[in-house]
Amino acid sequence: MNIEQARFNMIEQQIRPWEVLDPQVLDLLFVVKREDFVPAAYRNLAFADMEIPIGEGQVMLPPRVEAKLLQELTIKKTDKVLEIGTGSGYMAALLAARAEHVVTIESRPALAEAARRNLEAAGVTNVTVEVGNGANGWPQRGPYDAIVVSGSLPSLPAALLKQLRVGGRLAAIVGKAPVMEAQLVTCTAEGVYATINLFETVAPAIDGGEAPSAFEF
Repeated sequence: MNIEQARFNMIEQQIRPWEVLDPQVLDLLFVVKREDFVPAAYRNLAFADMEIPIGEGQVMLPPRVEAKLLQELTIKKTDKVLEIGTGSGYMAALLAARAEHVVTIESRPALAEAARRNLEAAGVTNVTVEVGNGANGWPQRGPYDAIVVSGSLPSLPAALLKQLRVGGRLAAIVGKAPVMEAQLVTCTAEGVYATINLFETVAPAIDGGEAPSAFEF
């Protein structure tokens, strides 16, 4: 496989047609080597328009979904970013290239360890990988300028939104299969949020992101 040709095709045939046109995001997709974050058995599929298994029953989201979320978050060099669902570490590496620091939460220790190795091998030094349930965020490191959920939640927990700074943005896939929406939520003032629906998609649920039980009011 010609890796660079495959990368070029991914960007031109999958990502651009999805209206990911921010030159900084497109440049990043050339720089951050997606194939280095894919398990060796699936390396030939690194640029395919599909979810890729990464072990522990988890997957990487398709490249166009990751790129679209990254574009909508408009990460700045001064941003502190939270990612929920580290997976292979690829999205954290993309975020880290734009942000000051990324905190990424993974509920499965084996995946967290693999992501740490991937990030280290890629020379990424401004990411902290934490092990835990991030479905309600990670308040001990907050507040954040941007939050991205690399998976889906049935609804957005209030506890997660509270960790956004004023002006902060959150990108998440919300709902239950087969009906889910990728949403961009902006904290416009203390406790005030504006939501834009970006696109329809389906993504695996984040661990611990179950709907609240009936007795919670």
